[in-house]
Amino acid sequence: MKSKSIAAVFAMIMILVLAVSSTGATQSDISSPPSQSSGQIYLYGEVHGVDKIIDKEFELWYDYYHNQNMRHLFLELPYYTAEFLNIWMQSDSDDILNNLYFDWANTALCNPEYKEFFKKIKIHCPETIFHGTDIGHRYNSIGVRFLKYLRSNNLEDSEQYLRAKEVIEQGKKFYSDKDHVYRENMMVENFIREFDQLKGESIMGIYGAAHTGLEAMDHTNSVPCMANQLKERYGDAIHSVDLFILVKDIEPYRVDIIQVGGKEYEAMYFGKQELTGFKEDYVYREFWRLENAYEDFEDSPKTGYVMPYDNYPMLIETGQVFVIDYIKKDGSIIRKYFRSDGLVWENIQYTEEFIVE
Repeated sequence: MKSKSIAAVFAMIMILVLAVSSTGATQSDISSPPSQSSGQIYLYGEVHGVDKIIDKEFELWYDYYHNQNMRHLFLELPYYTAEFLNIWMQSDSDDILNNLYFDWANTALCNPEYKEFFKKIKIHCPETIFHGTDIGHRYNSIGVRFLKYLRSNNLEDSEQYLRAKEVIEQGKKFYSDKDHVYRENMMVENFIREFDQLKGESIMGIYGAAHTGLEAMDHTNSVPCMANQLKERYGDAIHSVDLFILVKDIEPYRVDIIQVGGKEYEAMYFGKQELTGFKEDYVYREFWRLENAYEDFEDSPKTGYVMPYDNYPMLIETGQVFVIDYIKKDGSIIRKYFRSDGLVWENIQYTEEFIVE
């Protein structure tokens, strides 16, 4: 895009992309999605930027692409970012990907493994078509650049231009109001528009796990999350798998000795979690699992304070005891003790705090 020759190549590429992805929709079609698609939806919830999960996502897509003949990969990206990726897929250089990667600085996408994810798709799954269904992140850079590219190729009256402008406006509204309910609802609307245009094609989608629970609310607990809302429309056609377990399947970083109730226990240390911005006056918390301690504390009185399994950095089993240190901004430490009694509430497994006497 920095030279006339590159622009000419992009113009030829866009003709190919339009031939593959355009539905010939008019402006009125933009606000009136086509009839509901009959394809299957396979969603995978991720923790953004984790190498182990990114590798698994490529394996999954490779299998869907080669063994189930899928071609459409939905991503938690804006429409215009996915369109740039589609153009790059047809290009013989990595200029577009490199520019996107530069724009992703200071985000979870700015991870060499994520960049490699796209390169492997280009090599091994070359007919992949990306669909971005998020609101307009990076609208001042990627969004503006995409509009400029379309204008330079006389595509100002195209569906792509209208869609990009709409998603840019979504981004402006979200970042102005910080309205996460609005974002969740727009992700649903954008997803439906993209999916129903495929008229029966099945897809794989990669989104943050906060958006993919079929019974879950959004992270503000204000509205059903994206997948939950999509389930209302597509029913049994939508499937969801949380890849978060891959992150939790870890070995302890070290073994410590912790004394509790006058007795010493081997304590497996599983690291820390930042709390800045989540809990006022707290900086982080650290996690240990006490070995062979459950029988000693299974009858200890409980406080009623609970913590779901997904708050822990490691896998949890019934019959375990945990020590969690909360470190405050003033340097003071609050130590809490939890045990896993196998309790479940509305499909959520949780541990409960107990009192050491």
